[in-house]
Amino acid sequence: MASAREWIEGDETAKQFLTRVLSERPFLPLPPPLHRIPLRAGNVVEIVGPSPSSKTRILIQAAINCILPKAWKGINYGGLERLVMFIDLDCRFDVLSLSQSLKQRIIKANGHDVGHKLNKVDDSLSGSKDVHSEYDQELFAVSMRRFLYIRCYDSSEFLATLKTMHLQLQKEKEAHGTGVCLLMIDSIGAFYWMDRASPSIPPGSINRNIGQLSVEGALDSKTIRSSASVQLYREYMPSVWQFFVSHRILVRPSDDSGKYQKQPIYLSEWLLPSLKISDKFTFNDDGAYIIS
Repeated sequence: MASAREWIEGDETAKQFLTRVLSERPFLPLPPPLHRIPLRAGNVVEIVGPSPSSKTRILIQAAINCILPKAWKGINYGGLERLVMFIDLDCRFDVLSLSQSLKQRIIKANGHDVGHKLNKVDDSLSGSKDVHSEYDQELFAVSMRRFLYIRCYDSSEFLATLKTMHLQLQKEKEAHGTGVCLLMIDSIGAFYWMDRASPSIPPGSINRNIGQLSVEGALDSKTIRSSASVQLYREYMPSVWQFFVSHRILVRPSDDSGKYQKQPIYLSEWLLPSLKISDKFTFNDDGAYIIS
C-alpha cells in the first residue's frame, strides 16, 4: 500500500516531468499536411496517393525538420538535430531535391529572400561574403550528414537490411552521438506486388504511394496499386501490414487553379484516424504551405 502511494505521489513536478519527456523524446515538428496529428514514438504513418501527388516531397520536408538543429550560431532553425534513415526501394530518390530544399530553408531562417536562385547560392564557393552569410555551408554539411541513405535493389536486399537494422541503428548512434528519430521506407508496396506478381490488379493500374513515417520508430514507405478509375482509397496491402500501421493520410493532385496556378496544388485527407478536415497545400522552394 505504501509503495502504491509513493508511486501515485511521484517525485517530480509536472514541469520536471514534461522537461524530461520532451528532452528524451522531443516533439517532431512535421510539415503540412502531416501537422494535423501529433505523433509519438512507435507510430507508423502511411502516405498514400496516386503518382505524382507530392509524397516524396512531404518526406523530404519532414527529414529536413529532423536533421536541422534547433538553433545554430544564434539563429533559430526549429529542427531536432537528430538522424533520419531513408530506405529507397525504387532507387529514384533525388538527393539534389533534398539538398536544394535544405539550402533554401537555411536561407529563409537567415532572413533572406527564399526566391534567390540556387546558382547564386552555389556562388558562395567562390568566396562571396554576402552569399556566404545567406548560406552557411558548415551547417548544410553537418545537417546532411544526419541523413542516412540506404538503397535496396530487390526484396532480398531489403530483408537483409531489416534483419541488420538494429545493429545499424546502434552503430549510427555511437558514431553521431544521437539516435535515428525518423525512419522512412520508400515504395515498399512496389516490392510486395512485384514479388506477388498478382494477376488481380488490372492492366491499367497506377502506382499509389504509401509514405510511411516513423518517429523514433515511425516509417515512410510508398507504392501500392489501384485502378485509375477508382476515386476513393482502397487498401491493397496485406492485412498484417494494415494491422501495424497506426496512421494513414491520402494525398492527391487538385484541379484547383487561380492565383496559385504556377504551383501544383494538392489535397490531403486523414483516413486513419478519420478527420473531417481536407487540407489544400502547395510547395515553395523552402517547404510546404497550407492554402486552405
